[in-house]
Order: sequence, then structure tokens, then C-alpha cells
Amino acid sequence: MTILYLVIPCYNEEEVLPETTRRLGEKFDSLLQSQMISPESRILLVDDGSRDHTWPIIEALHRQDPRFGGVKLSRNKGHQNALLAGLTVANGHCDAVISLDADLQDDINAIDRMVERFQEGYEVVYGVRSSRATDTAFKRGTAGAFYKLMRMLGVEIVDNHADYRLLSKRALAALLEFQEVNLFLRGIVPLIGFRSTVVPYERAERFAGESKYPLKKMLLFAFDGITSFSIRPIRLVTLLGALIFGGSLLGLFALLIQKLFGQTVQGWTTLMGSIWMLGGIQLLCLGIIGEYIGRIYQETKHRPRFIIDQIRLDETNG
Repeated sequence: MTILYLVIPCYNEEEVLPETTRRLGEKFDSLLQSQMISPESRILLVDDGSRDHTWPIIEALHRQDPRFGGVKLSRNKGHQNALLAGLTVANGHCDAVISLDADLQDDINAIDRMVERFQEGYEVVYGVRSSRATDTAFKRGTAGAFYKLMRMLGVEIVDNHADYRLLSKRALAALLEFQEVNLFLRGIVPLIGFRSTVVPYERAERFAGESKYPLKKMLLFAFDGITSFSIRPIRLVTLLGALIFGGSLLGLFALLIQKLFGQTVQGWTTLMGSIWMLGGIQLLCLGIIGEYIGRIYQETKHRPRFIIDQIRLDETNG
């Protein structure tokens, strides 16, 4: 039977954890009864430096039911680093690992089909939303634009997939070989290259608490993904510079022609507008280049992506 670990990052999730863990416990009971998973399987909750009672709840759960384990980070490091911390702890203990969010908007009934695909020989199974009917029109539009932009920039990415996925033991070991500090896991996982498939599911509404990904964080996350996986923005800066230089040469040529014919050039507004426009473009280009330099700086320091404060994990049969 498959030893399965579920890895669930948690940040200030005291409102949802009781219901989340109840549902996951029932799902584990069902999987055990159908002999799809081993009794050594575990549910690993990762506390990403929460400021509420998330960690005490996880500790209490572990004492009551050894199937629930916990990992406490020393401070908040963000969703992607918390997820990676849980995957690191699970590495070596399981045959397959599934990552999902604590709010359980991702349908946990898809876990059965993920395990089935794994047992058929697939090493990476992506949970993919079958529709975005529960999203606002704005979110649907921006999500679609994001995936199109990522593909235009040369990034291999699975549409409508977040971090709900199954990784085999071998795929997990391969993932942990990637050492970049600026994490964008939904872009890294396709680079592993092992046999993969998708499992469609319907995404539900969050049943309690607030979303940990407001618009600002979503935009920053998208920007992280672009700058972590593509240098095309810098190439676009070079192209833009070449176009502006070419345009300035044409403008200079036009001015020389006018001077030869004795025409005076009037246009203070046009001149100042051009200067301001070029100045703005230059600052924008410098900002894009600076973002890449900043990321290089972060990578060269080789600081740890997370520091684990405590681990609660019973590896014996529960």
C-alpha cells in the first residue's frame, strides 16, 4: 500500500483548522478502508509563523491523533517556503506526497483519483480546476491573462493549477535539488520532466477565515513567477531601447531636412513631452533590470529558505 503524506501550509488558520482536519481525517479513514494508502500515512501541517493559535491547535491534534504531524517555522517565510519546508520533512518518509491549502477550497475527493494515477505509474499529478465559475469576472480575466503571459515569456506552466499536486518519492527528491531562493513551485515542478497527468476538480468557496492571497499578494506572486523563470522582460527592454534609438534617428533626420529648407521648429510642448516620456521609459527599464539584479543578489547570499523551529511527527503506525 502507498504511504501518503499530505502537506498543508498554514498561516493564521485557527478558524479553518478544526473543520479542515475533521474532513481530512474522514478522507484518510476512507482511503485506509479501501486500502489505497498505508496506515503509516500522515497529514503534515506546516505553521508558517502564525500569530494566532494555529500551532497550539496543531500540537493538540498531534497528541490526540498521531496521523497529524506538525512543522513550526521560526518565522513567517511565505506560502511557497512553508510548503517546501513540509515537503522537505516528508521526504524519505513516504511513497508519494500531496500538497494542498488549509482552506480546502481544493476538492479533497480528488485525492482518490490522484493516488489512482500514481499507482498507474504517473509521478506528478496536477490538480487542475475544471472551471472558474466561483471567481469574479476580474479574477477570471487576470488569471487567464497571467497564464497567457507566462507562456508568451517561455515559461512552462499548467493552466488553472495552483499547488494542489501529487509528487512521487522520486519526483519529490528531484524537486528538492532545485536550490533557488525565489520560489515559484508551479513553474519549477514541470521542469522535473517525469511522467505526469492532470486530475480535474471543482473549486469550492472558502468556508471560514480570510483569503491569504489578496490582490496585492497575487500581483507580487505573479511578478515573482515572471522574473524567476524568464529573461524576456530584459530582452524587451533592449528591444525598446533599440526602437527608441531608431525613432530618435528618424526624428533627427526630419529636423535636419526642415533646417535645410529654412523651416523653424516650434514645439516646446512636444519637446518637453518627449523628454518626460523618455525619462519615464528609462526609469521603467532601470526598475526591471534592478529587479533582476536584486534577485541575483538574493541568490548569491545563499541564505536558508526557511528555519524549522519544531517538528511533531509520529512515524510509527497510528
